[in-house]
Amino acid sequence: MWQGIQSITNYRPASPACDSDTSLPDMLNSFYAQFEAQNDVTARKTIPLLEDQVLCLTRADVRKTLRRVNSQKAAGPDSIPSRVLRECAEQLADVFTDIFNISLSSAVVPTCLKTITIIPVPKKSPVSCLNDYCPIALTPIIMKCFERLVMRHIKNLLPPSLDPMQFAYRPNRSTNDAISTTLHLSLTLLDNKDTYVQMLFIDFSSAFNTIIPQHLTEKLSLLGINTSLCKWILDFLTGRPQSIRIGNSTSNTTTLSTGAPQGCVLSPLLFTLLTPTTSSSLLMTRPWWVSSARARVSIQRGGAAANSLV
Repeated sequence: MWQGIQSITNYRPASPACDSDTSLPDMLNSFYAQFEAQNDVTARKTIPLLEDQVLCLTRADVRKTLRRVNSQKAAGPDSIPSRVLRECAEQLADVFTDIFNISLSSAVVPTCLKTITIIPVPKKSPVSCLNDYCPIALTPIIMKCFERLVMRHIKNLLPPSLDPMQFAYRPNRSTNDAISTTLHLSLTLLDNKDTYVQMLFIDFSSAFNTIIPQHLTEKLSLLGINTSLCKWILDFLTGRPQSIRIGNSTSNTTTLSTGAPQGCVLSPLLFTLLTPTTSSSLLMTRPWWVSSARARVSIQRGGAAANSLV
């Protein structure tokens, strides 16, 4: 409905403008790379077992993914338009199938595919500090296609015993389900005599930027992801050239080996697979939504906690 009204009235919401200070891109690049200095964990690639199965993509899957590219998407650092990939899917499928499979078998992501240009978008206006900018990563569109194919494979490998209270990026789940579940659990507790409910809402600051790739791949291995794919993910998240672009100003390039870019297809899924380790000591009654969580505490009158999550 709102799209129709905006179309009829030709309404265009004004986006808050970024600061024109030419030094701002370098300042933001240093700010977003702050967790790199705190990461003292060295990324180590383990030797895959002889029986380890390497993911092999088919030409049909690659062609189908290319045909589904949104032609309105902005080009990444490689400047290849999305329309070219979509319209030439038949001609490009063979070439990219070979490139993807070589990358997977060698567990190496070409640097040109994991190069990132970050466009900082103000969260509010006026901007008062660097944290008021949301870092949106522009990556090559062909890499997004590659990530989608890998993500589909990872989802098929995941065990059914994953956190049932994780609602983000899970099939047939949404924020409405998280709200409904929280409401149901709370009302169920309130049915008990002399009981009230307290909730603690937690949001992880710079959640994606704090991911340590080595810890992530160790967790993925425990979830049953094969060694060769864990190595590929480790290489994907390490040695990433990153620059900030604001208008016509671009920062110097920084190479990062910490975090997962906000804007990459795989980043949300990888974060949700890492969070159960953080919450393993909590009861299985707290809904999660990517980088936030709710802890529910049922307290009986007199101070006794029936279900303490903190």
